[in-house]
Amino acid sequence: MAEHIKLKYGAVCVWLLVAWLNNCVNGEPKVPCYFIFGDSLVDSGNNNNLATTAKVDYQPYGIDFPYGPTGRFTNGRTSADIIGELLGFDSFIPPFLSASGSQILKGVNYASGSAGIRSETGKVGGVNIDLTTQLQRHQVVISRIAGSLGSEELAMNHLNKCLYSFVIGSNDYINNYFLPQFYNTSKEYSPVQFAEVLIEEYKQKIMSLYNSGARKVALTGIGRIGCTPNAIATYGTNGSLCVDYMNNAANLFNGNLKSLVDQLNNDLMDANLVYLDTYGAPFQNISTIGLRITSSSCCQVNGYGLCIPKEAPCTFRNSYLFWDAFHPTQIVNQVGATTSYLTLLSIL
Repeated sequence: MAEHIKLKYGAVCVWLLVAWLNNCVNGEPKVPCYFIFGDSLVDSGNNNNLATTAKVDYQPYGIDFPYGPTGRFTNGRTSADIIGELLGFDSFIPPFLSASGSQILKGVNYASGSAGIRSETGKVGGVNIDLTTQLQRHQVVISRIAGSLGSEELAMNHLNKCLYSFVIGSNDYINNYFLPQFYNTSKEYSPVQFAEVLIEEYKQKIMSLYNSGARKVALTGIGRIGCTPNAIATYGTNGSLCVDYMNNAANLFNGNLKSLVDQLNNDLMDANLVYLDTYGAPFQNISTIGLRITSSSCCQVNGYGLCIPKEAPCTFRNSYLFWDAFHPTQIVNQVGATTSYLTLLSIL
């Protein structure tokens, strides 16, 4: 009974905060456009037509989303969807796969399930759109925006005001470093070295985006990858709650990412970058609403850790941390996105 009361009270607090934030969004969005780069945590359908095991354009995905299964790797909205709503956009940012016409002036979602910072990451499961390719696609969109607005100068003035969000890096561990049967990175680098290599490559990509007009940039850290149902089932916890060495590796990356944000803010005087924490504070907030790390997911999963098509998921989805073996439920996205949005306000 105490746990039930705790869950209800915590959930009410979260929804009251979200409602308050939504009520603060009046008139025009806080930024004219919102560009999203990343992996399955924010993919909104870019993988649907790819030859890959990492696509989810089928039920029960989207069971709580207004348009049903769209290719989002959760039961409802992603964190990027929710942040878009809090920013004041009246519709979801379209995936590059379907973005057209004047839509692109409000932003594009380039994210791709299984993608990573490194080009080879996640390719063992088939085709994905790695970060390099996502940035190349952004160049295509920039050209279209210039054509729509009438000049490169007008396009740059528009792009300077936009928000650019990155949610990427976890697959470089889950679908690369911790798959030694397919990748050599764990043999070539210690966890400390790999985090350094990743951040250096990441920095070059962020700088290329800066050179293309990005001035407001949010870089999201890696969450507790050792706490996913897949990690626990695959590697075991050795008596711990999660797979500690995976979480420790993620923390090394996060520490370097924070330092990179500080460095770029110091070096790029006309830019504002922010680090979004998905490891610490949001995790603690999730705990307050009664959700627990568990080795089970809300839906029944196949050999790839994704929901089995058309199998009924759990009934009480707001009491589950994980939707499938890798991805959070909508309520977790809600908590994380709200926390992230409060941080984002510092650069908007």
